[in-house]
Amino acid sequence: MDRICFSCSILTLALCVPISLLAGEQVEHTAQVRSAIQKSIPLIETASAGSARERKCFTCHNQALAVLVLDEARQRGFKIDQANFQRQIDHTTKHLKRGLENYRAGKGQGGGPDTASYALWTLELAGQKPDDVTTAVTGYLLERDKGRTHWTRNSTRPPSMSSDTNTNYFVIRALQIYGSEAQQPEITARIAKAKQWLLDLKPASTEERVFQLRCFQILGIDEPIQQTSVDQLLKLQNRDGGWSQLPEMKSDAYATGTVLVALLRSHLIDVDQPAIRKGIQYLIDTQQDDGSWHVISHAKPFQTYFETGFPYGKDQFISVTGSSWATVALLLTLPEVN
Repeated sequence: MDRICFSCSILTLALCVPISLLAGEQVEHTAQVRSAIQKSIPLIETASAGSARERKCFTCHNQALAVLVLDEARQRGFKIDQANFQRQIDHTTKHLKRGLENYRAGKGQGGGPDTASYALWTLELAGQKPDDVTTAVTGYLLERDKGRTHWTRNSTRPPSMSSDTNTNYFVIRALQIYGSEAQQPEITARIAKAKQWLLDLKPASTEERVFQLRCFQILGIDEPIQQTSVDQLLKLQNRDGGWSQLPEMKSDAYATGTVLVALLRSHLIDVDQPAIRKGIQYLIDTQQDDGSWHVISHAKPFQTYFETGFPYGKDQFISVTGSSWATVALLLTLPEVN
């Protein structure tokens, strides 16, 4: 009898110790994630405020992605600058209103469908309802690339605008959210064409795979097809835990952040899966002391350079983009609190 009890006690101890250690590791990991997010938020806020101060135009990297970060952060209990958040929404709205007549004429604004759809995404994140301006923008998006199988990007600025899958994700999302009742027949027809193009596409880069998967998510593509995309992205993970833009390149925060967000948004892989944990740890380990991540720019500049308060000089725009996606990836590992 005593022998049995003693054996049971040893077994209980053997089982409990690892569980206790794992719990401790989880607490430490969560603390690291929260610390990384807390360091990143103020710098992203500074960059968004700087961009709105220095330029009248809307930017995808400093308005849309900042609003995404701040929206996800406040849902998880992080303190944000509410006045700055609203400033980015107002800045976006004013930009679209300045181009209203051009949108109604089917011409759009600088940046074409990318600017238009990213701007509507920004308004969506803020919970803004459809109105005459959003209807004019969706009308322009329906005029754009008529006769083609899908929407084409306005320029090539790797990595964030190096694939039409990125453009199609944001355009389709904008039409789904802000398309008017009168536009629905055309929206249905255009999205059906884009859907087939996406299904037929053989991705050539991480960016292409990421936004093909994200398109599959918003289009409700069959789960086995989505799972194949998830598996292909997992196979591209590097030994350091990160992902690279192309196989011959090193891991960076942009590729890693966008991949992790796509995987976590798919709900086909759990946050505690080893690949996700390794990816998150890569982001924690590569974050700079000031809260940023440095991503090297490969785009040819075509706009006048300006400072926003984010580091890295002419690398700052892709670096703030990469830092934003990295921060969102970290945020998605935490539960919402409201």
